[in-house]
Amino acid sequence: MVAVGAGLSACCAALTAWNRLTVPRLSATAAPITETVTVCVPARNESDRIAALIADLRAQTDIPRLRILVFDDASTDDTAARAVEAIDGDPRCTLLRGSGGPPPGWTGKAAACRMLADTAERLADTTVLVFLDADIRLAPGALAAAVAELRRRDIALVSPWPQQQAQSLAEHLVQPLLCWSWASTLPVVCADRGSRTSTVVACGQFLVFDAAAYRAIGGHAAVADSATEDLDIARALRRAGYRTGLAAAGGLARTRMYRGGGELAAGYRRWLWSAYGGSIPGGLVVAAVAAWAYWLPPLAGVLGRGSVRRWGLFGYATAGAGRLLARGLETGRRPESGDVAAAMSHPVAITAYFFLWARSHRDRRHNALTWKERPLPPGKGMNSH
Repeated sequence: MVAVGAGLSACCAALTAWNRLTVPRLSATAAPITETVTVCVPARNESDRIAALIADLRAQTDIPRLRILVFDDASTDDTAARAVEAIDGDPRCTLLRGSGGPPPGWTGKAAACRMLADTAERLADTTVLVFLDADIRLAPGALAAAVAELRRRDIALVSPWPQQQAQSLAEHLVQPLLCWSWASTLPVVCADRGSRTSTVVACGQFLVFDAAAYRAIGGHAAVADSATEDLDIARALRRAGYRTGLAAAGGLARTRMYRGGGELAAGYRRWLWSAYGGSIPGGLVVAAVAAWAYWLPPLAGVLGRGSVRRWGLFGYATAGAGRLLARGLETGRRPESGDVAAAMSHPVAITAYFFLWARSHRDRRHNALTWKERPLPPGKGMNSH
């Protein structure tokens, strides 16, 4: 049992190593982007983040035909005022303001993205649509590099994966699991050559669309009630015959998704119930396999003897190696001391993840899911399929 668990861990680490070597990485482009690129930023209660993002967007290079749309989604703080200050009269920037909640059957983010996309279509002959969350930070050449990658691969959507930053203990424990979860289970380059919806990887913090393909599937109306609109809009594109792809962007894009344990727990509970198709039996099977691969070997390494202990230590070591390889894939650099400490705590991180998954299902059953001070619509409509 221990040897098989260690073997599972080693296989996942090997797949992560392969992804570390093969997943495309954004790099600064030498040629300017001649297309009209419109950046759409939905923002609700982002007063402490929005100014920095707008400054990053105004500093972008090699995109002479750049438009920036910021939608203040009925914020209850001074997001709009901070945005106006940061825009500082830049004619490329437009601030839109919402006064009410999303329409029935829509999540707030999907409705905000639809408003931004409709405005982009009216204001300019947009050929590339970029959706960014307010917590993203960009190097000056990030947008040009992302658009160049979209066109180089001739696909409908490229999702640059940003470096996930962490400061609190909870963030260090859980956030690296995002990249590790797909890097250790999916051969990304192979998956991106196909059209299977089950192998999509996308990060809603940074999405770059061919505008014609986005409109062809109905835009965010196709995922109006989705808890994971980033994954589901990529799936909608694949179902329509378009290709989507992932690119590592750690050198050009970074984000601190959640600030502290409380915000992290609330954020994951909002959508984690939709993992594994929203299936509780499916989630329990995944939990059992994860326990076999990532709990049993460390326990055997501590409590076992002889070959049992050796297999346990081997499994624990390969689990940590897999975490470090995933971190390197995300950042594009060698691991730091904090990364090593997080990798050593991998069994604890797996425990925290499934605790959050269980809490997410409980909150959904009680119609207690909220985000940005808004209740999320209950029922089957939110299933991410």
